[in-house]
Amino acid sequence: MSARHPIISVTGSSGSGTTTVKATFDQIFRRKGIKAASIEGDAFHRYDREAMKAELARRTAAGDHTFSHFSFEANELGLLEEVFRDYGETGRGRTRHYVHDEKDMARHGGVPGRFSPWEPLPEDSDLLFYEGLHGAVSTEEHAIACHADLKIGVVPVINLEWIQKIHRDRSARGYSTEAVTDVILRRMHAYVHYICPQFTQTDINFQRVPVVDTSNPFIARWIPKADESLVVIRFREPAGIDFPYLLSMIRESWMSRANTIVVPGGKMEIAMQIILTPMIMRLIDKKKRA
Repeated sequence: MSARHPIISVTGSSGSGTTTVKATFDQIFRRKGIKAASIEGDAFHRYDREAMKAELARRTAAGDHTFSHFSFEANELGLLEEVFRDYGETGRGRTRHYVHDEKDMARHGGVPGRFSPWEPLPEDSDLLFYEGLHGAVSTEEHAIACHADLKIGVVPVINLEWIQKIHRDRSARGYSTEAVTDVILRRMHAYVHYICPQFTQTDINFQRVPVVDTSNPFIARWIPKADESLVVIRFREPAGIDFPYLLSMIRESWMSRANTIVVPGGKMEIAMQIILTPMIMRLIDKKKRA
């Protein structure tokens, strides 16, 4: 953690909604005039698309049916930790982009299915913002979580997460439901052992819970709407959180535990704005004082 060069880490699995949460952070940064250097978890995958296919085939042939993008060994966690550490110490670092499609190619250059070249982070940034799979990893080998000053978990209930992933991968990436289902099954081991433990390290978790039937996510015809869900917001350290203020500002919200507030799904964005803006500004104030 660093007062001079703060780091915000948003962590969630594929299909959890971290990209949507990133858009909310971008709004806060623009409104408050904060210059954020951004890095994406996909940039720290170890393999490009073709190399990953080959590695999957090799491991499957050897009897390993659990290897996936969620796996630690499929990612350059050492490089990610190095970026977090270097940024915290110097305000500098490097990143690249994984080019998913032609839209990414237009933004970042490169070739779809491959990585863009490594490049330095923008100079004179106010903070570093990470969004991806492994931003709160804490193991003997990789202590990424300890370098982040504010850690956010995005954790919809798992059936909703699967629905969101299936619909995204079918519509945006052209995968069949069967292909996405195979990916989900392959990722379950790493999801349990590598993804879930991170949510005990996060400072705040946002968990969307649908109030419509999602019992069979593999045949769901549409993603439950925001108004068809609730959002459970858990604070790891509730001391200092002004819950009466939050309840007064977010209509129809209530507390379910001493560290947890529940808000209507349609109010998730405004809840994030109200909760996160002062936290971000405190990081910026500490930076200025340092």
